[in-house]
Amino acid sequence: MNLIENTKDLEKACKILSKQKTIAIDCEFIREKTYYPILCLIQVGYEDGTFLIDPLAPDLDFKSFFALMRNKKITKVFHSGRQDIEILYNLSGEVPVCVFDTQIAAQACGLGESVSYENLVRVYCGIELDKSCRLTNWQLRPLSNEQLEYASGDVKHLIECYKKISQYLKENNRENWILDDLKDLVDISHYEINPEDAWQRIRHNNHSMSFLNALKVLAKWREERAIKHNISRQSLIKDDILINIATIFPKDLEDMKKVRGMRSDLLKSVLITEILEVLNELSENGFDKSLKRKDKEKEVSLPPSQQSLYEILKLLLKIKSNEYGVVSHLITSEKNLREFIKNPNQKNIILKDWRFEVFGKTAQEFRDGKLGLTYNPESHDIIIKEI
Repeated sequence: MNLIENTKDLEKACKILSKQKTIAIDCEFIREKTYYPILCLIQVGYEDGTFLIDPLAPDLDFKSFFALMRNKKITKVFHSGRQDIEILYNLSGEVPVCVFDTQIAAQACGLGESVSYENLVRVYCGIELDKSCRLTNWQLRPLSNEQLEYASGDVKHLIECYKKISQYLKENNRENWILDDLKDLVDISHYEINPEDAWQRIRHNNHSMSFLNALKVLAKWREERAIKHNISRQSLIKDDILINIATIFPKDLEDMKKVRGMRSDLLKSVLITEILEVLNELSENGFDKSLKRKDKEKEVSLPPSQQSLYEILKLLLKIKSNEYGVVSHLITSEKNLREFIKNPNQKNIILKDWRFEVFGKTAQEFRDGKLGLTYNPESHDIIIKEI
């Protein structure tokens, strides 16, 4: 375990790491009050040890580390790596290449969905990790020996887990089962910030044209302000208040007072002035009438006559996913399953490659009336039978 606090030592470490076939990466960060996560430590594990990189050290040049992330000859192993990759993207403007995520891969190994790193290490290494420093303040300096040991443990066993998971996938011809999810993990669009799309992350049940237009401009305003001042969205103004404002669509301060949950201190702030300006500008420019249509297109709805088939196919999906020891969403999403029912003549992802063998063939034959289900009261099994 080596703590790196200057550019010269980082370059030496990256020279060693560049000769490895596989490295494990994890980040410690804080993001409760800021828009961008505050990166406090980068852990990099390899066959012979661990490097701990202190990004808060003054004048640390990450050029050699970024080159390592671009090296196509090295597999970078993460566990639940989406936030780590987001941080690396914020630092460099690039996502790492040749990425493997053990949490994603574990879904094809019978370990269920969102398996923790502790459970992964317990299963593959037979080790109980000490998580006493889980909630420590990583921004404080100097870091204690306990913190450094804890941080090192987050990558120390990850390569061993990776080896055993990779071996299982290879022996069972499941390496391509996780390719779509790994590809999605490094899709740069997940990490690029576009305030125009911020409204789509806010959950709501209102689909009126005025509401969607108001929500879009309000979410864009909040996103741009949060970025400018590096403040978390929720610290600036919470989602539920933003939704209530969009619902009321206030024209002035008196209307704003009618918004449910509106705080008196917020009413007196400059934020309310800016919000009213944004909404008045929207009223002057007119609504984007396509928003309602686009919002509804996100879901695939089924008529009542096909709902029963959907429920049975969900049961079949569960049976098959249990049979193969794979998380069901790796096979198909519920939206895609509805698409399969609604448009039977269209090509569907479950009718291709491994998904067809695992589930698609059964789903197709059941939909076509060639298969049925029976229940064995002795074994308590649901049995798929030819009709």
